[in-house]
Amino acid sequence: MNKSRRSFLKTAGISAFALSSGIAEPANEAYAKLAPGRYTRGETALTAKRWAMVVLTREFKTPQDYEPLIKACHSAHNVPDIAGRQNIKWLWLDAYAHVFPDDMNSHLDEYTRAASYPLLCNHCSNPPCVRVCPTQATYKMEDGIVAMDYHRCIGCRFCMAGCPYGARSFNFMDPRPHLANPAPNPTFPTRMSGVVEKCTFCAERLAVGRFPACVEASDGRLLFGDLENPSSDVRKALANNYSIRRKPSIGTQPGVYYII
Repeated sequence: MNKSRRSFLKTAGISAFALSSGIAEPANEAYAKLAPGRYTRGETALTAKRWAMVVLTREFKTPQDYEPLIKACHSAHNVPDIAGRQNIKWLWLDAYAHVFPDDMNSHLDEYTRAASYPLLCNHCSNPPCVRVCPTQATYKMEDGIVAMDYHRCIGCRFCMAGCPYGARSFNFMDPRPHLANPAPNPTFPTRMSGVVEKCTFCAERLAVGRFPACVEASDGRLLFGDLENPSSDVRKALANNYSIRRKPSIGTQPGVYYII
């Protein structure tokens, strides 16, 4: 058995023992705020029946236009920058053919086909990642957000296998040495080796009355709101524009829409 496999099994075994024995404790206070049902929502908290995002792709002319959004997201959540074998990502870009592989339109205009598109967790209404997680480390909140409870994650990566969008990243090595010192955002928990992470629609920011970091940095090019509210910005945008979602045929009901 090689060293990396022994390390993985050791991490998973310790985590599983802690969970079964009832001694699993948050690594810091921020973890507790991110655990199921532990969000403390004040009077300023933003709430919705079903949070959703709309990407106004026409407003992004080059891949560089997305850089402030990616930087804002990764800084807010202490996402490490590790070159080589470990690529941790919450918000990233890819080509049209990879983002929308089931689009059968072979006569797209060249601009649409050549453009880059942002990818993130789709916060599905029917999330397969939640169904396959054995420890409820990934769970669905009442407002539709698919959240993460990092100290419950045992690193089995079932959620990665279950996610059809490649939206999850696994920490093969300790990410903390690859952050600025101190971490860019001391209010958000850093992760450890052997756990999975992903976009959480900035649930921790919504709980204190702030929109997701990428939305704030987008200058109105990302819309975020309640999909169940006809008066919300997302519903108005979807009512007045043609939009598409990623892999709609598989029945996950993604919460991220793209206006092309």
